[in-house]
Amino acid sequence: MPVILNIETSAQMCSVSLSKDGNLIGYKESTENNTHASLLGLYIDGLLKENNLEAIKLDAVAVSKGPGSYTGLRIGVSTAKGLCYGAGIPLIGISTLECMAYSVAHEDMFKSGADQNAWLCPMIDARRMEVYTAFFNTDAERMTETHADIITPESYKELLDRRPVYFFGSGAVKCQKSIVHPHAFFSINREPSAKDMIPLSESAFRMKKFEDVAYFEPFYLKDFVATTPKKSILTL
Repeated sequence: MPVILNIETSAQMCSVSLSKDGNLIGYKESTENNTHASLLGLYIDGLLKENNLEAIKLDAVAVSKGPGSYTGLRIGVSTAKGLCYGAGIPLIGISTLECMAYSVAHEDMFKSGADQNAWLCPMIDARRMEVYTAFFNTDAERMTETHADIITPESYKELLDRRPVYFFGSGAVKCQKSIVHPHAFFSINREPSAKDMIPLSESAFRMKKFEDVAYFEPFYLKDFVATTPKKSILTL
């Protein structure tokens, strides 16, 4: 029955969850800006004390690996690596976009009304009209690689002509006025959360999908040059 600490600092929300055998047993979050550095350590310490645990008693630490905020990711990953190194436990890296897609795909309300031909498009706000994004099917299976896009009125038009797409996340908010299409839906709001990491971190633990603590780095996407989406991205 693995006990896993999950850390999410890739976006505005700073959140930490504690899970046992895939079930949530503790959670703390803050939606205030720029609180990651000041609150993350307090949240972790609080969760461990409330559950009579020490870091050395954890089975693993999972951390959101991005893409997302450079500063937030750096804080979260450095904290997670420090815990794992000090306690001698495995580190699990969770894709922020995959976690967002998984949480929506497994939402009862979404499953009951979604077109099975639809794709999910979690978006993380970058800057101006740029977003970090990827596409997933309704089973949260990845259909494209993660990419940085500059959103225009023509973005994803060929894809939208073929299938419904559900856009959500901080990046989708600013794209709603640009992406206008009968198949474009913006009704689902979803921000990265440590609670939503639990099924993925539990699965990764059981499959022993661990990161190298010494060399693991967040997926900043900082070296990517954002471009207008091209046809090659959406041919699947």
